[in-house]
Amino acid sequence: MAIRLETLLRELEDLVPLDLAEDWDNVGLLVEPPAMKPVQRVLLCIDLTEAVLAEARKNRTQLILAYHPIIFGGLPRITQAVPIQRIVSAALCAGIAVYSPHTAMDCMVGGVNDWLAQGLGKATVRSLMPRLDTQQEDAVTDPRLGQGRVLELDKPATAAVLLRRIKKHLGLKHLRVALADRHAAGQPVERILLCAGAGSSVVVGAEGDLVLTGEMGHHDVLAHREAGTSVVLTEHSNTERGYLPLFREHLELHFGSKVRFDVSEVDRDPLVIL
Repeated sequence: MAIRLETLLRELEDLVPLDLAEDWDNVGLLVEPPAMKPVQRVLLCIDLTEAVLAEARKNRTQLILAYHPIIFGGLPRITQAVPIQRIVSAALCAGIAVYSPHTAMDCMVGGVNDWLAQGLGKATVRSLMPRLDTQQEDAVTDPRLGQGRVLELDKPATAAVLLRRIKKHLGLKHLRVALADRHAAGQPVERILLCAGAGSSVVVGAEGDLVLTGEMGHHDVLAHREAGTSVVLTEHSNTERGYLPLFREHLELHFGSKVRFDVSEVDRDPLVIL
């Protein structure tokens, strides 16, 4: 079985509307070979590296769905001297298209941020930066539609308990943690602010007991901690990669046997704690 690329992308955008993406983002079809074959296999990844491209070629993949856009801000030239340019060139030569949903997948209901929130316990969840649902004629706003999430835990939990939950949910052994004095002393957390990836600009100005994100600058961490808010950092893509198997299930239910969807086995965060 196979499906035409334009048909697959049209249905994919029904699942992840690109108009939810941030204005600064570069989403959608980023690389399109001139003689594109019907799509039989799709490889899901967070970052399209040369190792991921080699995996795609080995698997005879026709489309790579890379969460992060490999082209961001334009390419002044296509040469073999720069890794990103090599990847784009090699993908074109191999007849592999590249598509990115990025922040559209963050903002959507049931997307990356909602998945990240699921690991923290039962809670009332809403968006930090609400968006209108342009797919609805009356522009109804779901409280979870938009960037970031605010969680009001049904049962307040200590930082120690939340750290165990985060490690289990993300499959991590280590986290970077800046505990506020009150949480180090055992005061429970009631409200959590979270944002997949780099969340400094999303959580700024919001009130919460704890911030969970992938990465944050030193001075931002310090400011949060001094204000009494604890910060938990996982490294950037560790807040995102665990969503891919869940998204694959959604795609398999939608497309049935028309297309095979694989999650990359070599895609991983470049940073590790030794």
